Amino acid sequence: MSLIFESILPIFLIVLLGAALRHARFIDQSLWPGLETVGYYVLFPSLLFLTLAKADFSSTELGTVSLVALIAVGVMTALLLALHPLARVRGMSDASYTTLFQTSSRWNAFIALAIAEKLSGPAGLALVALVMAVIMIPLNFINVIVLVWYGTGGRSLATLVKRIAGNPLILGCVAGLVANALPFDIYQPVELAIDLIARSSLGLGLLMVGAGLKLNDAIRPGPAVLAPTLLKLVVFPMIMIGLALAFGLSGEPLMIVALCASVPTAMNGYLLARQMGGDAPLYAAVATVQTVLSFITIPAVMWCVDQIAGG
Repeated sequence: MSLIFESILPIFLIVLLGAALRHARFIDQSLWPGLETVGYYVLFPSLLFLTLAKADFSSTELGTVSLVALIAVGVMTALLLALHPLARVRGMSDASYTTLFQTSSRWNAFIALAIAEKLSGPAGLALVALVMAVIMIPLNFINVIVLVWYGTGGRSLATLVKRIAGNPLILGCVAGLVANALPFDIYQPVELAIDLIARSSLGLGLLMVGAGLKLNDAIRPGPAVLAPTLLKLVVFPMIMIGLALAFGLSGEPLMIVALCASVPTAMNGYLLARQMGGDAPLYAAVATVQTVLSFITIPAVMWCVDQIAGG
């Protein structure tokens, strides 16, 4: 348990530093949107590209990990769609429902990659990147469809195609997989340049997670905040871990699958909610509460899986 806690603690210390810097008077607050844009469009895609381009996909367990991740996304999607009538009965607007959907299904890859690197090194990074490559396209596709259908921004096939085709994280994953399949290596000076950019992505990404938190929203969360928090931090890990065990995963692949399922929602969904007619203030509140509670739930989930894997 101490190893898991010590592996996760540095990640959350950086998140807390980001939250502190966000309110520091000596920092120009106009800095943050620019950093977020650079991270989203350049740094993080570079990390995904290089990790997947250099990953060894010869392990037979990788296919099982991919299948488990895809099925888990499908099961969670079905569950969330089934909850829509109940959400309306409880007085939740369609815009707020899109936020419930997003914050229950999206996952913060910055946190997952940072913890995986600490726990398992390059092998852990490659497994998380593989999960991202497998589920990122369907997950973004599903969430954009839900926002287009239920949001207040208007239903548009053109908007849907644009959001999917222009997602830099999807493009980074696809480019990395293509580079991995090529019969030659990346030209070394180019690889070194990409590597230098990619190294800064995790630290900056965690700072941005902290900077995006709205801690006042975590003090008295209501049902609209608690419901997606329970779904994301408890229900989704149970689904993913149950499927992983059913498919015979164990050891490090099982731990990484559990990690991917147990991290809080992704912050970039807030921008999507704001641009496509979702409930952006609710998204910010849910993301904050999930991130704060994940200080406790991630170590708890990882410890439980470690006991299962060790048993």
